[in-house]
Amino acid sequence: MFLSTFEKQLDLKRRIVVPQEFRAAVSGPFDGVFCFPSIEADCIEGGGKALFDRYNGVIEELPFGDPLRSALETSVLGGMVKLAFDTAGRITLPDLLCKDFGLTDWVTVVGLGDRFQIWEREAFKLHRAGQRDRARAGRAEMRAQQRSARLGSAT
Repeated sequence: MFLSTFEKQLDLKRRIVVPQEFRAAVSGPFDGVFCFPSIEADCIEGGGKALFDRYNGVIEELPFGDPLRSALETSVLGGMVKLAFDTAGRITLPDLLCKDFGLTDWVTVVGLGDRFQIWEREAFKLHRAGQRDRARAGRAEMRAQQRSARLGSAT
């Protein structure tokens, strides 16, 4: 699993050291990660072959020609790159992805279980604050629904 949050610096060649914990999570026949523009946020999303298989499975469930399938194929598969680790555990981020998300110097790498995201550092700070607010509100709503369900089943 990809866990925790790390701040890393890109070097002049757009290389980033992938945290050891993340490298261990994707060890297998392909020594690297799959990266693509995230479909849920303004960042790069990445993971191992299991993540690629998961997205591909979702796409394959949709009929050929379905507009959602086409959008996912274009966004995920069309934007995906396989990035191999070098001997120092680094990957080189494609220039286009760096430009799209303003990745020039310091980045934040965020573990999300079966995947991770690479953010421009300041953009992630704003995103994280919004996500905390959403999580708090969602938690309060869930608890209210649970209380309501308990009271409803008690009658």
